[in-house]
Amino acid sequence: MGIKFKNVNYKYPGIGESLFALTDVSLSIEPKGEFIAIVGHTGSGKSTLIQHMNALLIPNSGDIDVFGNIVKKGEKLTPIRKRVGMVFQFPEYQLFEETVEKDIMFGPLNFGLSKEEAREKAKDVIKVVGLDESYLSRSPFNLSGGEMRRVAIAGILAMEPEILVLDEPTVGLDPQGQKSIMDLFLSLHKKFNKTIILVTHNMDVVSEYANRVIVMKKSKLVFDGLPVDLFGDDELLQSYDLDIPKLMKIMRSINSEFNSKLNDTVFNLDDVVSELKKL
Repeated sequence: MGIKFKNVNYKYPGIGESLFALTDVSLSIEPKGEFIAIVGHTGSGKSTLIQHMNALLIPNSGDIDVFGNIVKKGEKLTPIRKRVGMVFQFPEYQLFEETVEKDIMFGPLNFGLSKEEAREKAKDVIKVVGLDESYLSRSPFNLSGGEMRRVAIAGILAMEPEILVLDEPTVGLDPQGQKSIMDLFLSLHKKFNKTIILVTHNMDVVSEYANRVIVMKKSKLVFDGLPVDLFGDDELLQSYDLDIPKLMKIMRSINSEFNSKLNDTVFNLDDVVSELKKL
C-alpha cells in the first residue's frame, strides 16, 4: 500500500473547535497505476488533504501510513517526503538558485546524493519534462512561465518520488499550456506507472485524465470512485455542486436542439464521436 488514511481529523490552530479542515477521512492510494483527481469547492479540504500525504501537516487524530511510515510528531518524516513528491500551485515560485541545474540538484543533494550523482540526475530529468540539456546552464528566472514550471517539476522528479501530488497544476496557464503540462503528467503516469494525484477545479481535466475521483465537501470525503459514476449521476453532481465536462454539455445541447436521444453522459471524445454518428 502506498498511502492509507484511517479516520483522520485535522483542525488548523486558532480556528474554532468545531471547524475542522478534515473530518473522519479514510482512503487508500496504491503506489502505482492510479491517476486521481481531487475536486471540491474552495475550503472543502482538498489542499489540507494532500498536505497530509507527505507529512507537511500532521493529523490531530486518526492514522496515516505512507509506505510503512507513520505520519505523526516525533517520527522521521524525510523518508515520506522523498517517496511522495509535492508540487504546489505556481511551483515556479519555489525556484531560487542561479542556474536550472543547481535548482534541480538541490533536492537530491539534501537527500544524500553526491554532486556528480545529482548532476547526472539533473541531466536525466530535464529531458523527462520536455526540455534539453542547454536549459541546465540558464537562469530559471529568464525562462517562460511554462518552462519555469517544468523546471520546478523536474526538481521534484529528481528526488524520484513514487507518488506525485499536484495542487492545481494548470492554474495560470493558457489552454495550450494546460494541455502541455497535463500531457507531461500523463506521460509520467504511463511511462513509469507512477501514481499521480492532482487537485483541480477543471472538470475537463478530470474527465480526460483521471481514472479515479475523490470529492471533498465541507472537510469530508463524500465520493471516491470512477469518473463515469460521478458524471453519470446528476443527483450526485447537484449534491456536490459540481459542473460537468464541456463534451457532456455539448451532447446535452445537441439533444435539446435536435430532440435526439444520444447518450449525454459520455465525456470521452471517441465516445462522443460514436454517439454523433447515430444522428
